[in-house]
Amino acid sequence: MSELVLILFSTLFVSLVSLVGILFITLKEQVFKKILLLLVSFASGTLLGAAFLHLIPESLSAHSETAFITILIGILAFFLLEKFLWRHCHEKECPIHTFAYLNFLGDGVHNFIDGVVIAASFLASAPLGVTTTLAVIAHEIPQEIGDFGILIYGGFTKVKALVYNFLTAIIAILGATFMYFFSPLFPSLELSYLLAFAAGGFIYIATTDLIPELHKETEPVKSAAQFLLLLLGIALMWVLKE
Repeated sequence: MSELVLILFSTLFVSLVSLVGILFITLKEQVFKKILLLLVSFASGTLLGAAFLHLIPESLSAHSETAFITILIGILAFFLLEKFLWRHCHEKECPIHTFAYLNFLGDGVHNFIDGVVIAASFLASAPLGVTTTLAVIAHEIPQEIGDFGILIYGGFTKVKALVYNFLTAIIAILGATFMYFFSPLFPSLELSYLLAFAAGGFIYIATTDLIPELHKETEPVKSAAQFLLLLLGIALMWVLKE
């Protein structure tokens, strides 16, 4: 049972990283609005980096034959979800952009996988579990900053964005608990489908929802800053690649 406690403590610790957005809560509204599109640029980079440098390589190593089909399914699924949410919000005049809800789904799947990976590592050995937890934390910090920016830009208040981001993050605990109790029933091969699906979702959100928003800024200096932040997000994911 001590093993389960270690797993749950580690995934909770990883989930607390989602509160990194608290660093931006005290900023004045005018200042925060000025950096918001830069956060969206950074988020676009981290999503693309996570998809192409982490999730897709992992899914290919496990099950290369159908990985790209699953990625396409993920992209199409997010397209259909957005069409449905857009129609619903158009009728109800929702104040929240649909990409914010889609980000919950994509990030939720990603966090579930993180929990599964952490639990599997601890089941192999405690030192490996600790190492994996630290690696997950390292790649979660930039992504959680990006997620916070996405939710704010999508229409959430700072406090709500912080709370909902944390609620999405604790899905990692569900993934870890699931892996601990049911791992004998689900071979590691099946995890590749979730990885590929999440990658498809991240690619969709970054390329169809976030990057088009960046094109609304036409001032050369600000546009250059956006591009640099996008590259920074990708670069950080590259540096944190195992």
